[in-house]
Amino acid sequence: MFIAMNRFTVTRANAAEFEALWLGRESHLHEMEGFVEFHMLKGPEEDGKILYASHTVWASEDAFKAWTKSEQFRAAHAGARDTAKLHEGSPRFEGFKTIQSIAAQ
Repeated sequence: MFIAMNRFTVTRANAAEFEALWLGRESHLHEMEGFVEFHMLKGPEEDGKILYASHTVWASEDAFKAWTKSEQFRAAHAGARDTAKLHEGSPRFEGFKTIQSIAAQ
């Protein structure tokens, strides 16, 4: 498996609008082969800023790369430049190859 994460730093003043944007958008992820699951995570607040992370699980790194080159990716990210004002700087991408996975039985 492959886990793709983007971290965002959002001011408290923009948090509600940022969350509404993510909760209301059409991701198109479910249309992609190799997509496993998605989570939008809200982390701690420090000095008036909140850490958020989008967390997507893929069957493989190749499935993730196919997503980034797809029409679905372009559709899901249409207008992203217009909403960049909601977070500080660019999202920080982190990609992880799974070396161990333990699931509940």
